[in-house]
Amino acid sequence: MSEAPAGSLRVLVKEKISRAGVELLKQQFDVDVRTDMTDAELKERINEYDALIVRSATKVTAEMLEGSTRLKIIGRAGSGVDNIDVKAATKKGIVVANAPESNAVAAAEHAIALLMSQCRQIPQAYCSLKAGKWERSKFGGVELTGKTLGVIGLGRIGMIVAQRGKGLRMDVIAYDPYISSDRFRENGLEQAETLDDVYAKADFITVHMPKTPETLGLVGDDAFARMKDGVRVVNAARGGIIDEEALVRALESGKVASAAIDVFTQEPVPPDFPLLAFDNVVATPHLGASTEEAQDKAGTIIAEQVMAGLLGDFVSNAVNIPSVGAEAMQAVGPFLPLAETLGTLLVSIADGPMEDITIHYEGQIADQDTRLLTVAALKAMLEGRVDDVVNYVNAPSIAEERGLKVQEVRDRQMRDFTNLITVSCKDRQGELTAAGTTFGPRHKPRLVKIYRHDIDIEPATHMAFFQYDDVPGMIGRVGTLLGARGINIAFMNVGRRKAEGRAVMGVALDDRIPQAVLDEICALPGFHEARAVEL
Repeated sequence: MSEAPAGSLRVLVKEKISRAGVELLKQQFDVDVRTDMTDAELKERINEYDALIVRSATKVTAEMLEGSTRLKIIGRAGSGVDNIDVKAATKKGIVVANAPESNAVAAAEHAIALLMSQCRQIPQAYCSLKAGKWERSKFGGVELTGKTLGVIGLGRIGMIVAQRGKGLRMDVIAYDPYISSDRFRENGLEQAETLDDVYAKADFITVHMPKTPETLGLVGDDAFARMKDGVRVVNAARGGIIDEEALVRALESGKVASAAIDVFTQEPVPPDFPLLAFDNVVATPHLGASTEEAQDKAGTIIAEQVMAGLLGDFVSNAVNIPSVGAEAMQAVGPFLPLAETLGTLLVSIADGPMEDITIHYEGQIADQDTRLLTVAALKAMLEGRVDDVVNYVNAPSIAEERGLKVQEVRDRQMRDFTNLITVSCKDRQGELTAAGTTFGPRHKPRLVKIYRHDIDIEPATHMAFFQYDDVPGMIGRVGTLLGARGINIAFMNVGRRKAEGRAVMGVALDDRIPQAVLDEICALPGFHEARAVEL
């Protein structure tokens, strides 16, 4: 980012942030606070400003940014960036920054408030009292002390909730496959190996995960069926992680004794929203971050981020690629897609939590500053799997918070490839490896090792990998079953280890493979493991 005299830079604050944040910006820049500006007007006037600050209401779309030539940074005064087209901004060279740490305490405390409110029916009792009634016998409650709290997702917010639960003398069991065992022990938490472990033990369940295709509808009919009878649930994370229709059914059957919800699939919720018809449901209109302290923090943090971006300093909360020297990017930039692909691949095939991550650079790439590539792989491992926005800047600190140890190894000598990147870790089954290289002047990525097998296959959007006994007919079985399920194979390859009698098959598919189909293949004689990978 090129620097410009501070006095000539203009900042548009389109949505309300704290006065402290506005005053901080005014010390350096020309600031317009225009909370009345429409999105249409913003699109028309976007080239009048060098920086834009929004919250959640403004939709910063690719269309809005299409004609932008002046904008240098977009600041989101909050944790998410769902309302900003980050890819479009990146293509335009615009830094996108947020304030992810600003609302962690507020969101966690709201989750605890919802938990306690439903246990003691506080909102219902208040409404009854306000209506002139005195119904002490109607609003009996349950105590938290000695009960088990199940926390699904142990990011910043989930960890605070778990700690508050311990403070309330609750037993806490938590599930997060991307947190090391040491972090669980340090905080006195029981580590659940699977979600079923949480469902079987918890009297109360609260979710704190990012909203992704994998977590959407995560807690549905099957999950409720595996929970204790009379369980109580909280969702103050993202709308849709708990399947709302399934929750209605669980409340109607009595499987769920009560629920507390702050976030919804559709916001605002319609007047006839089914969950509002239940007397044993406590609901709030997405208030998790709505505290004075959180709003002040968000405004101040994003003002600092915008100031750093406009002055050419380091933007610590950037959610897209930060500025990198031209010489360094020319050397390592072509390998960024490969590093991210290997990180995504490794975490997709890992069996349980990963520990002791090593990234090995061999060949010419070993002479370069590979830190950005390491961060790219780490970012891919964490992205969408932790309750934080992960970027090139914060990926190392998030990994450190979760007790993930990461090391780089370089070796200039390389016999088979000009360059080779290998990402390895330990999972429940031992050492796990994914390796790749690039070919041609365009540096097209190529996967050359998966699990512990050599292979040669081009990465694709939808892939699946199978481990099986190296006997005749196995490839045909996979092809036949996928064909019967209407899933087309684009291309495939096989890696073999004759000494072990095992093989691995990689297939690129036209469509995402459902988990049910993977389970079906894995159940075939001689198959040991089946994993879907989305790249």
